[in-house]
Amino acid sequence: MDPKKIERINELARRRKAGGLTPEEQAEQDALRKEYIAGFRNNLKELLDSVVVQNPDGTQHRLRKKQP
Repeated sequence: MDPKKIERINELARRRKAGGLTPEEQAEQDALRKEYIAGFRNNLKELLDSVVVQNPDGTQHRLRKKQP
């Protein structure tokens, strides 16, 4: 995510604590948060997809999605 957008999220959070936001600013904050969370989840998924587990016997395997 763009550092300018992250700074804008922080600025809106500070303004919210200080006294409140207009409805337009609240909508902007919600949209920026959703974008940030989506990017975070994507990065975490990519990281977990690249993890390789090594067993004590030396064999290796990738993590798999848990089946319900």
